[in-house]
Amino acid sequence: MKSVFTRSVVACAAVLAIGAAHQASAQGLKKYESGTKEFWTNPPPDWFLGDETEAQKGLAPPSGPPTGASDAELAATIKKIKLPPGFKIEVYASGVLSARQMAWGDNGTLFVGSFGVGSVYAITDKDGKKQVKTVLKGLKMPTGLAFQNGALYVVDIDKLIRYDNAEANLDNLGQGKVVYDDMPSYVAHGWKYLAPDKDGWFYVPFGPPFNIGIPPTSLSQIRRVDPKTGNAEIVALGVRNSVGGDVDPRTGKYWFTENARDWISDDMPSDKLNMISKLGEHFGYPHCHQGDMPDPKFAMGHQCSEFTPPVLNLGAHVAPLGMKFYTGDQFPAEYKNNIFIAEHGSWNRHKYTGALIKRVIVDPDGKNAKQEDFATGFIEGDQGYLGRPADIVLAKDGSMLIADDWAGAIYRISYSK
Repeated sequence: MKSVFTRSVVACAAVLAIGAAHQASAQGLKKYESGTKEFWTNPPPDWFLGDETEAQKGLAPPSGPPTGASDAELAATIKKIKLPPGFKIEVYASGVLSARQMAWGDNGTLFVGSFGVGSVYAITDKDGKKQVKTVLKGLKMPTGLAFQNGALYVVDIDKLIRYDNAEANLDNLGQGKVVYDDMPSYVAHGWKYLAPDKDGWFYVPFGPPFNIGIPPTSLSQIRRVDPKTGNAEIVALGVRNSVGGDVDPRTGKYWFTENARDWISDDMPSDKLNMISKLGEHFGYPHCHQGDMPDPKFAMGHQCSEFTPPVLNLGAHVAPLGMKFYTGDQFPAEYKNNIFIAEHGSWNRHKYTGALIKRVIVDPDGKNAKQEDFATGFIEGDQGYLGRPADIVLAKDGSMLIADDWAGAIYRISYSK
């Protein structure tokens, strides 16, 4: 159970955030010089409004229920979720406030990061019931985590921290050991995601601290980091805001989702699914969006043909986050090696879209990509969120778990003939 104090703090923070956004929009259009160092080191609380347009004035990120959804609300929500024939959805765990990236421990513990509450959770099974324990508190924004060789790795804005022998020490993980810290401290677009490869290195995205602008040279990139030595290399440039990725089991190549810029229109530009085919590719930001749309201010003479195009345009403002290749055996054979993407859903749009699980069928070389909706029903009306999918992980039995940071819950999707 959450304490009254915790509920009060979270609720107060949500109210303040909403109030700040409403106050900003009431004062008129915001203009920031995001290309200055002062903006990078101390961005305003409403930094996302810096390029607000008259047509979209008043739009701001919505805040979910400050204490998550109740069990009764979750039961009502899953009845509204639509899936292909043979699939079903159920609540795996509730009370996982602001749930983001998930990772399995070797002994079946499900670790879950969070977006706005500074916590990391461990979900265990006791007598057939799921128990949710907060194992880390007071971090900046531990959205990304991974588990390997018995250790839990947590990336917290500007530090990658290792907690050894984590499953045996859920009551006291200790301070952990910082294994990589060559990261800017900006919170804005500073939340991160960890995707391990076969060598035990992590792919880590580094977003710019604004909507659009010329980023600091240490940002708008993806690095590959060795947690054993602290060594790192830059593997991709021109990336705006990526909070999801996975290594293709067929080729070993890294694929990642990317959120495109805001404040152009409800319907442009499109968010993307990308694949890194060679070291040092540039994916266009801030000069070109969706593979064929020069930025109205920051194209700066560049042509979109100079940059690596997306494998697939996913739609404007759908906000693709966590993704996984399906490598299990429970789903029908045609799902093998398909990509599943958790689309978090819109805010910079008058009628929300996204907020679903998308299925992508694509060749190993990125050709012949097509997409279809897999799990829908998380939006009611124009702007009524019931849930916002944020990450995907596969269970040993081949079922799929979905993290929902709006409702503070984990769902399980399974298949039966």
